[in-house]
Amino acid sequence: MAYQKILVALDRSTLGEAVFQQAVDIAKLKQAQLLLIHCISIENTIISPYPSFYSEEMVNFSQLVQERFQQESQDAQQWLAECEKRATEQGISTESQWKIGDPSRLILELANSWGADLIVIGRRGLTGVSEMFLGSVSNYILHHAPCSVLVVQGEGFNNE
Repeated sequence: MAYQKILVALDRSTLGEAVFQQAVDIAKLKQAQLLLIHCISIENTIISPYPSFYSEEMVNFSQLVQERFQQESQDAQQWLAECEKRATEQGISTESQWKIGDPSRLILELANSWGADLIVIGRRGLTGVSEMFLGSVSNYILHHAPCSVLVVQGEGFNNE
């Protein structure tokens, strides 16, 4: 298959690094472009426990959430720039974006609008109740993607 536009869904984990490396290897082989995407999920940013409904506590909570979003977005931008530089240094045309929201929806929207012909994403191996409550971005992408999908399996996954 002649992949020319590879969307790479990354997070800041060991698995994310493996996903990045797989995408770089394919891009070098196929002389393809990379679009690196990192999604900041709203659910992962909200701080617990929730305050009561007193106005001063809600203002403080809102300010904490806003500060955390700002810090996470700055960290994501810097980290993605480093990944972009690493790929570019290997001769790969690369760009990056970060978004706030539901990763499943955002990845698919970007794959459609950018015209990706391959999505590279990781899978942690959640099953049963964990997958039911936490969801599975890779599973959703696999079933709804407008193009081919490469799912990089996380280490330690037990296939029994």
